[in-house]
Amino acid sequence: MGRHFGNLAKVRHIITYSLSPFEQKAFANYFSKGIPNVWRRFSSSFFKVAPPMILMYMTYTWGNAVHKQGMRKNPADYENDE
Repeated sequence: MGRHFGNLAKVRHIITYSLSPFEQKAFANYFSKGIPNVWRRFSSSFFKVAPPMILMYMTYTWGNAVHKQGMRKNPADYENDE
């Protein structure tokens, strides 16, 4: 009744290699290559990403401050109310 999931198609002339997860090192070269690579990638993209983010944050906070100031009531409009 149909094919099972592992045998859906017959592929020829393709060789696949695999390594058991029990034979791999989970943190191979983590300290010698991993951390310097993260630092290199961070430092190379920081000056491309940070200035627009800082500019947008400053624009956002300025806009919120102006909006909050615009929503306040003017006390001079209510001086003569009793």
